[in-house]
Amino acid sequence: MQRGLTALINRRQGWLFYPLLLLEGANLHLQSVRSLAQPRQVQGRWLELGLFTLRFALYLGAVFWVLPLGMAFAFLGVQLAVFGLYMGTSFAVNHTGMPIIPADARLDFLAKQVRTSRNISGGFWASLLLGGLNYQVEHHLFPSMARPHLARTREIVREYCRSNDIVYTETSLVRAHATVVRYLHRVGLAARDPFLCPLVARYRPT
Repeated sequence: MQRGLTALINRRQGWLFYPLLLLEGANLHLQSVRSLAQPRQVQGRWLELGLFTLRFALYLGAVFWVLPLGMAFAFLGVQLAVFGLYMGTSFAVNHTGMPIIPADARLDFLAKQVRTSRNISGGFWASLLLGGLNYQVEHHLFPSMARPHLARTREIVREYCRSNDIVYTETSLVRAHATVVRYLHRVGLAARDPFLCPLVARYRPT
């Protein structure tokens, strides 16, 4: 059984998810560098490292040239925090809490993509806020499709799924975030006791 800080985080991870996303922007940059610095063969390693270095030299140079030192650090902190929060929430609402398909499950491509993805309703405003990722089902089915065509494709895919009894999930942004919190909270509670009887866990209120 987990104790201390780990147990506390697990019990509250549904709510801690969003504050922790404020660190995700910095983490993504760190993971990029670590990935390129690994001893294994990486295609285009030196080109990417060169572009990475050039980007940061120009970006950080401009920030520290224009702004006073303290304000420059504050600007970078806020920019990375907003970037991490926006990226994390944009992807979480599309997948977190959706069914996880076992590796040995026999599902066709369409059924697998539709059942594991969630669309966000709201039309123009949802598309503006999420950059087209609100049509996540269609994005997975047709990854090379131009974003302006996803809305029309959604109507075709949704009708096809309805006709063939394939679960097609679409919900509002607020409800999607609520689902994310509930799911992470439920996972955290499950991690509290690895020896919990599955029958008890099934009927325990959440």
